Amino acid sequence: MRAALLSNINLNPVVRMLKDSLEVFETEGYGNELGVLLNQHSSVYAFGPDYIFLIEDIAELTNHSLDMQQIQAAVEKWFCTLESVILPKKIYYVSDVYYFSPDFETVWNQDIKLEIEKVWEERLRACVDAHENVRVFRYRRMIEREGENNSFSLKMWYMGKILHSMNILKAISEEIKRQILISGRTPKKVLLLDLDNTLWGGLAGENDVTPVILSEDKSGAAYKSFQRMLFWMKEQGVVLGIVSKNNENDAIDIIRNHPHMVLREADFSIYRINWKPKHENITEIAKELNIGLDSIVFLDDNPAERKLVRDFLPAVTVPEFDAVPENLTAALAQIYHSYFEKAVITAEDKNKTEQYQANKLRLEMREKAVDFDSYLENLEIRLTRVAPANNKARWLQLMNKTNQFNLTTMRFSEESIEAILEDEKKEVFLYSVQDCFGDNGIVVAAILDYTDEPTIMEFTMSCRVMGRQIENAVIEEIEKSVKNKGYKSVVGVYRPTEKNKPVASLYASLGYDRTEVLDDGTERYRLALDAENISRKYKLRIQEASL
Repeated sequence: MRAALLSNINLNPVVRMLKDSLEVFETEGYGNELGVLLNQHSSVYAFGPDYIFLIEDIAELTNHSLDMQQIQAAVEKWFCTLESVILPKKIYYVSDVYYFSPDFETVWNQDIKLEIEKVWEERLRACVDAHENVRVFRYRRMIEREGENNSFSLKMWYMGKILHSMNILKAISEEIKRQILISGRTPKKVLLLDLDNTLWGGLAGENDVTPVILSEDKSGAAYKSFQRMLFWMKEQGVVLGIVSKNNENDAIDIIRNHPHMVLREADFSIYRINWKPKHENITEIAKELNIGLDSIVFLDDNPAERKLVRDFLPAVTVPEFDAVPENLTAALAQIYHSYFEKAVITAEDKNKTEQYQANKLRLEMREKAVDFDSYLENLEIRLTRVAPANNKARWLQLMNKTNQFNLTTMRFSEESIEAILEDEKKEVFLYSVQDCFGDNGIVVAAILDYTDEPTIMEFTMSCRVMGRQIENAVIEEIEKSVKNKGYKSVVGVYRPTEKNKPVASLYASLGYDRTEVLDDGTERYRLALDAENISRKYKLRIQEASL
């Protein structure tokens, strides 16, 4: 990955720090951060960064003015200029700001500082909302954590326009590397929690008067803060579950009725509260949620339980646990950043808990159904084709993070999906799925390539909607689309991996003939598009949104 760091102040020390792990653009001075982006022939475009980080000092940008009209005009001009040069194939990180200027110490008050920062914050938010490839770089948080006295160096500022202390320069460097890492990794999906001395202090059922430590003070307040953090992780797409050795009635009574519980039953997608070995419960949960064990993080205060899970289920991530209550939130924050944090949070992420809970109801319906056909009919499944250009973040996430139902396991960058959208010889099929229990969100993506013979070059679907003939109905729609364009056949491709074996026989099951096996194991299939082959009549309603 290549990165460019542009600023209106001297951040060359950060560039030097980044060179150890990144290909980084050698800036030509500072203060012309937008000028080099305006010039399509500038050295930054010749370098070709994937990521462009823009870190602004607002005091310099506004010429150290306290006149709000001047400040608003300067900020608006800066963002209008930036928006005129944003390219869809690159990712931009724009810093929030911290107003620091020793010039006004004698007239300073906190309200002025906050008002100036708010002007930038509101305009930055509008820019992020308008552009999928613009993200916020959390610069102000670094200053707040370090404190003004430890964040700025007036000596270095006057000598060479280097405003920050070495601690902040290092923090900026580390955050740039972290954001690039997050953009490229596959985050974990599920956090499974023990209860006693983990979600709360003490042992459930041991004392009738005060069964657990959970309150507004001392250690009880620490556990309550821990739960608040878990709640906000859930709101950002982390699926929470419980794996605990307890009497289920005692534990559920606390979760439902304890006055200081932040997390209630509805916040957990799944739980196993019993006396079985925890590795067995975790295996069952993975199967029920239809996820890989490598998507799970398990948190437990008991070192013996942690060791057993590590030994029996090495694919599960089992962090160490800090048993000191006041350290819990800091430890959980590290777990979130290390395993769950995402560069972009989509609408589907925010609804993950509800989606998994609805899936449990679907499984219950399936168990009660007379046969599979009646189960599908009762589900009332509906597919809605949506515009890929309006849902690029989710489309990219779906293709890059799905492993089981992924016919070729191709991975894509933002640049490559933009190229696909611009290519007249390619067509994208992107679907959301709804049923009687709710909206699964955007869960199906396929890319058709017409360069030679029409070929399904990629087909992927979220594992949570597998097993409902959705994939069959989508391929039938693709076949009909190809036939309507006058083609006589369509090709499907399957590239085997360790994880996509569940779809190895998909094309064969739909009547495709295998025509070729390449040296790397890739299989090519072909179907003649006659009326009999594409009239399988799957009982799913497919409707097309405005594309």
